Amino acid sequence: MRRIRLTYAGLAVLLVLGGWTASGTGPASANDAPAATDDAPASAGLLQAMQRDLGLSKQQAEARLAAERTAMDRTPQARKAAGSAYGGAWFDAESERLTVAVTSDAPPATVRKVRATGATVRTVAHSARVLDAAKARIDRISAPTGVSSWHVDPVANTVVVNVVRDRQADNDVRRFVSRARAAGPVTVETVAAAPRTFAAGTVGGDPYYTGNVRCSIGFSVHGGFVTAGHCGQAGAGVRGWDGSYIGSFQGSSFPDNDYAWVSVGSGWWTVPVVLGWGTVPDRLVRGSAEAPVGTSICRSGSTTHWHCGTVLAKNETVNYSQGAVHQMTKTSVCAEPGDSGGSFISGDQAQGVTSGGWGNCSGGGETWFQPVNEILNRYGLTLHTA
Repeated sequence: MRRIRLTYAGLAVLLVLGGWTASGTGPASANDAPAATDDAPASAGLLQAMQRDLGLSKQQAEARLAAERTAMDRTPQARKAAGSAYGGAWFDAESERLTVAVTSDAPPATVRKVRATGATVRTVAHSARVLDAAKARIDRISAPTGVSSWHVDPVANTVVVNVVRDRQADNDVRRFVSRARAAGPVTVETVAAAPRTFAAGTVGGDPYYTGNVRCSIGFSVHGGFVTAGHCGQAGAGVRGWDGSYIGSFQGSSFPDNDYAWVSVGSGWWTVPVVLGWGTVPDRLVRGSAEAPVGTSICRSGSTTHWHCGTVLAKNETVNYSQGAVHQMTKTSVCAEPGDSGGSFISGDQAQGVTSGGWGNCSGGGETWFQPVNEILNRYGLTLHTA
């Protein structure tokens, strides 16, 4: 009876915590379908989700997934080839190729090396190092709530400061923008609403609870799982879908960061799976290679389940009402309360845990995640992979 209860618990959470089957042949699955792998064709559910959320045909979705994987593999090579002239990289959905920015003073030999990786080259005025330094200076400025976020945009070759549309005339917002412009190349854009985190009050039958908060599990690590920091403080106990004790928060940071990890015990254990919620087969996690800006990405969460979108920006500072959170990745994927902490995944590569955003899955919006590799490095954790 113990195994039956735990297997069901695993099926009820975002990341399966149920355990391997009795024969040891594979992880428990929410729909008994085999998990997709890189060597297998994309599942029908994944292609349907991309068609729904990205407006693609089935053939376009298949071609894009293949092109994105190629771009992901080439990005580290292209960055190394560009050296100090590197100005950023992104996936261009129209050409389905990786584009790498290099500064206008780059030697011709450097440009040839970048092109030799298979990337398209674009000449820009500012290096990534210059833009990152400007963003770091802005990070030291206290931001009012009317400022939503700021990040380096490699396509525009500038630091973009996002201001809530109906707050842009506020004196404190204007002062922040003025100081930001003094820090380096800055462009100001407007957004519809301020960001918020996606935790929720207790709702029966959902993944995990701490106190009266429900959140979603991110990715298995050896000894536990990673999730969002705003879901619980270090030492807080964690309960599963059925109210049984899972473990406790061993580390948590929010704001400044939004990450945490929870130890797993009391009969619960970890497997390298992200739930597809019946939309796609449950996904095996095989690594954490970082997806470039412009690539498609999907999210699994306990409230809105499986949704896809595009990576919009990296290393963005998000200004929640509780304080700024740094080094976030922005996406066009929707989310709602209760999805916090859940998995962002590209193919079979873990990307990060859901933090917050604006909008919902009826009208759309944007969502940020904390990159998983930062969490692993911070706590010395090892991702549980298949």
